[in-house]
Amino acid sequence: MRSWVFRMAAIAAVMLLANAASAQQFTMKLSSPTVNDAPHEWMKVFKAGVEQRSGGRIKVEIYPASQLGQIPATVDGVALGTIEFAIPAVGFLIGLEPRFQVFDAAGLFDSVEHGQKVLADPAIRARLATFGEAKGVEPLVMALNGPLMLVSHKPVRAVADFKGQKIRVPGAAPLHVEPFKKLGASPVSIPLGEVLPALQNKTIDGGIASFNVFTAFKYYDVAKGATYLPGSFLVVGGIVNRAFMKSLGPELEAIVREEASKAETVFTSYGVADVERTRQTWLKNGGETITLPPAEAVAYLKDVTSVVPAVVANNPKMKEDYETLLAVAKKYRK
Repeated sequence: MRSWVFRMAAIAAVMLLANAASAQQFTMKLSSPTVNDAPHEWMKVFKAGVEQRSGGRIKVEIYPASQLGQIPATVDGVALGTIEFAIPAVGFLIGLEPRFQVFDAAGLFDSVEHGQKVLADPAIRARLATFGEAKGVEPLVMALNGPLMLVSHKPVRAVADFKGQKIRVPGAAPLHVEPFKKLGASPVSIPLGEVLPALQNKTIDGGIASFNVFTAFKYYDVAKGATYLPGSFLVVGGIVNRAFMKSLGPELEAIVREEASKAETVFTSYGVADVERTRQTWLKNGGETITLPPAEAVAYLKDVTSVVPAVVANNPKMKEDYETLLAVAKKYRK
């Protein structure tokens, strides 16, 4: 009898260990420099889908508004594996993969809806699958987070108004810097969390980001003029640690990928509505929105796109990426 009891206890212990293994919980920390915008909403939808489908085996933790550190630190964290996922502007991913900067070329996208169709195209997804491989990361989601705006102390109403202004750009790569040099501005790249103080103490004259960033952090208390940059959108890249994805096993990895893709509808629903919501918030707080006159918009695009061919020519893969983007964008253009 005693032997039988021991055998039953041993079997029960093995079963408990097996159940514990099958119910193993992975923690996936998501970092974003912004809050209450489309990337934040994407994270919430993604969290709900992953936790429900994984039956609690994956716990998703959301950290918006740079709670885990400024953008460079969180990007490094994903590469090192201390953070599983971060979703900054793609300009801050070029240290991991220079090709990311191609998505910030002006003139590629006509609207958020158009841009999402381009980024979801199989030809683009196939190229994205190779991005960041050497640094142990991969893009899990790519999306447009609204039109790019310039908020400045001196309102910009024409191309000539850029001249002499020190402007924060969303990245330090040539495709972020050279277009504004062409306009006569002095572009600088600083993390998002440092932009508002720099604008307050007039270390910079203006800053470029998406409109929802400017309203979320109440930039209207510092500067009132917000100028739409023609043909320009803030593209965010949600990168994930490749080793973490493999550690999940085939079933859970598939769930993460599928839920990431499903949640992208947020950018063409919540994200599009958010563009108008943020505009109204800006206006209600005494701000002014400025759209360049048609002739000035054409001149702006001519200047900023003129530098692109020379920049991408230095990297054959990036040149291919840019040409593919142009072709795919044309396919979805009405």
